[in-house]
Parts: sequence; C-alpha cells; structure tokens
Amino acid sequence: MKPADKMLGLYVHIPFCKQKCAYCDFYSLAGSEAQMDDYTEALCAHLAETAPFAAGHIVDTVYFGGGTPSYLGEKRLAKILKVILKKYRVQRDAEITLEANPDSANDWKALKALRKAGFNRISLGMQSACAEELAEIGRIHTIEQVKLAVEAARKAKFNNLSLDLIYGLPHQTMERWQANLAAAVELSPEHLSCYGLKVEEGTPLFARRDSADLPDDDAQSDMYLYTVEYLERMGYRQYEISNFARTGRESRHNLKYWTLGEYAGFGPGAHSDFGGVRYAYEKDLAGYIRGVQGSGPLLSESDRIPDMNRDTEWLMLGLRTVYGLDPRDYERRFRRRFTCFLPFLTQCAGAGYAVEEDGRWHLTPQGFLLSNQIITQMLEVQNTDKQRRAEATARGDFHVKLD
Repeated sequence: MKPADKMLGLYVHIPFCKQKCAYCDFYSLAGSEAQMDDYTEALCAHLAETAPFAAGHIVDTVYFGGGTPSYLGEKRLAKILKVILKKYRVQRDAEITLEANPDSANDWKALKALRKAGFNRISLGMQSACAEELAEIGRIHTIEQVKLAVEAARKAKFNNLSLDLIYGLPHQTMERWQANLAAAVELSPEHLSCYGLKVEEGTPLFARRDSADLPDDDAQSDMYLYTVEYLERMGYRQYEISNFARTGRESRHNLKYWTLGEYAGFGPGAHSDFGGVRYAYEKDLAGYIRGVQGSGPLLSESDRIPDMNRDTEWLMLGLRTVYGLDPRDYERRFRRRFTCFLPFLTQCAGAGYAVEEDGRWHLTPQGFLLSNQIITQMLEVQNTDKQRRAEATARGDFHVKLD
C-alpha cells in the first residue's frame, strides 16, 4: 500500500424483495424477479467501468444492501463480487457484508458458496422475535427461520454476524421488547443494530398509523435506554446511536458514513461520496439497466462539496457516534476555533446530555434521545460563528482567523 492510497467503501444496492414490508420506504421492488439477470449484468458492467476511477484507492469495505440481497441468489451475488475482487484493489482483510432476510438465508450450502466467494459478514433482518409483531409489519419470516439462518451462517463459517431489531412496533410493550432483545442476544451475534420505528409517509403502516397502537415517544425512549444498558451488560458496546458491537466488531463500512470516509454506490437509489462529489442514482430499476447499456446511469443529484464546506456534515455525523467530536480535528479540517461550541456543550454536560472524555465531546444515551435538537443548536452556534467571522473580515479585523 502506498502512502497516497485512500480507502474506499463500495455499496451495491440489490432492490429485489419477495414482499415489501409495511414500514419500508427504501427503494425495493417485489415481483420483479424477471429482471434479476439483466440487473446483475448491469451492475457488473457499471462496477467494471467505474473501477479505473478508483485506481488510487484501496477498497477496505464492500456492502451489499437492499432490498433483500440474499433473494438475488448466491450465483448472481458471487458473480458481482467476483467483478469487484478482479477490478478493484481490495484489501486482503476487507469487510464484505451481505444483508439477508432469514427466509432466504437458511441454506448453509448456499451460504458456504458465498463465504467461498469472499463474503465474510452477514447482517440478518431479524426485526422481532414475536410472531404477532412480525405479521403486523409485513415480515414473512418466523423466529424459527431466524434461528435456522444463524445456524446456517455459523455452519458456513461466518464468524461476523449482525442482527437488526426494531423497537416501537405496533402493540409493543416494554416486556415484549425486552424479550426480543434477550432472544437476539441468545443467538450470540457479534453486532446488533436496534432502530426505533419510523412511520414514513407513503408506506402501508403510515396509512393505518392512527389505528396501529404505536408506543408513544416516552415508551420508545424507555425502550432505547433499556437497550443501551442491557446490551452493555451483555458485552455489546454502543458505538453509534443505533449500533452495538462486541470489541472490534463494529461495522467498518457504516463507520465510513459517520466519519466522512469515501464510498461509491451502485444501483438505483444508491448514494456516493467519492472524489469530492456527492451523487445518487435515480430510483428506477429499468432506467438504471438502460443507462448502463447506453449513456450511463441517470443521476438524481450531484454536488461537488469542497472539504472546507463539510463542517455541517462533520458535526451532524460525529454527534451520532460515541467517538463524538474532536476539537483538534475540527480546527485542522476547517481552520476555525472549536471554542464557539464550548458554552453550549458545557450546558449539555450539566444536563447529562454530553460528556468530555480524553479531549473529545460526545453525547450520552440521554443526549442521543435529543440528538436532533442538540445538532440543530450546534449548527446554529456554527452559523453564528461563521457570520461573526465574515463580519469581522469585512471590517478588516483578521485576528479572528485561525493561524
């Protein structure tokens, strides 16, 4: 590896699902199996033609997300990954993740083929251990299939397994959520993602939200705080608002998103932050396939963001993690003093929402519950400081500049 080499994550979007879930607002399609082969070819072609632009990068993470990537089948998945391993400079110990639903990931021989192809991490969409809750949100798997999928993954020699859970589901009580957490921990995953349910407009659940008997904000807050405390006791350290891991098993790919690392996405709806440009592809499967075959995939957005203008992202993303904000990193990146934030952060610390450790500021679990409000306040402080600096510069007072 050369000193100038940069690290890059690849995200591959697989938009196929056997059935759409009631809460899902990601770009995914049910009943489109006939397009799987054409889409696989399009992805392979797009990955290959993009590879030269990543010649100066080392790929250290690859993430197949969806949709339901496991529904695409092990042969198509292995074919796509083979192109990546051939065309990109992939680090020997790269983290290569496959998202999977339990109903399409319980064949250990298929998982063994994927392991042999290069996948080394599986993220299973467990969501709940309760049959009633699974039915309420349109999940088509059972808890028995979750157990079979975990057993199959272990038999196929996957030693890095993550489980997704959702709290705040219809009719969910604290006792039921506690049982779900305990059931997940009993399966001994290396990583757990625990998300509060968000009822997004345009989803089936949104249409029946008034009759869905959803836990209120206070109940969700209690579930969240219990999650943090319980998983800590069980050996899972919180490293981001919704993510917990055993030591050294944090999701390296997702950490790129939260630390302003570079990543390139492929597929309809996929987002990228690569080469100083943020861009995304249209959420149109057929259009994406046509685009690769013709003049290139259609972008829905594209913005070149200078490094000095990434201060807002730095604050918003940093405050999502337990690593928090490093004042020295802020001053080095953006050539501005961090001291403008200290009065507000000190106020947050006094209320139990933030803490300073080893020179870094991060939110507490109670602070994570209010992260949106805290981030908004931090951005207001930053904008005020920018305005003050601009006015001082206009007056010719250059002492406010950071030497």
